[in-house]
Amino acid sequence: NFNLNIKFGEKIGLVGRSGSGKTTLIKSLIRYFDINSGEIKIDGKNIKNFTQDSLRSKISLIPQDITMFHRSIIDNLKIAKYKASKKEIIDACKKAQIHDDIMEMKDEYSSIVGERGTKVSGGQRQRIAIARAILKDAPILILDEATSSLDSKTEKAIQKSLDLLIKDKSKTVIAIAHRLSTLTNMDRIIVMNKG
Repeated sequence: NFNLNIKFGEKIGLVGRSGSGKTTLIKSLIRYFDINSGEIKIDGKNIKNFTQDSLRSKISLIPQDITMFHRSIIDNLKIAKYKASKKEIIDACKKAQIHDDIMEMKDEYSSIVGERGTKVSGGQRQRIAIARAILKDAPILILDEATSSLDSKTEKAIQKSLDLLIKDKSKTVIAIAHRLSTLTNMDRIIVMNKG
């Protein structure tokens, strides 16, 4: 019994207590699992008619816990756009305010991030994830508690990068957040309760 219509380019904030259904909504949208009844449509087409690859190519997700592989920074960025040029990658990293940090590392963009990104800080992982989203340039952007595990100083720096993405008129944004500072640029805030 949940209905939500989001217009193209609209910015939506999702709030609610833990267990209210926010993450389930997102997982349904990106087809981590298929819903049992009802339907989810994008541009009037049921998402069950898309392949998962096709659907996910249209969605950028910046999760709470960033997935990184035990490879170089550049390899972790190219997950978003395999054939990205070095210039595109650097431009995305500058917008995400991570370029300077990368240039201070011993091997710069060739620096290995370690298993699950353990050789970079939480704030750096988050900004690399933002750079990925910028690089992918998908029409739907999902922020799932993107700043929840950061201290307030790092959150402020990252918020500037997120604001660039959120203000992009060509993107539809769905942001899950407990901190209201993340939701200041939203068009609407949806309060979820008990699923």
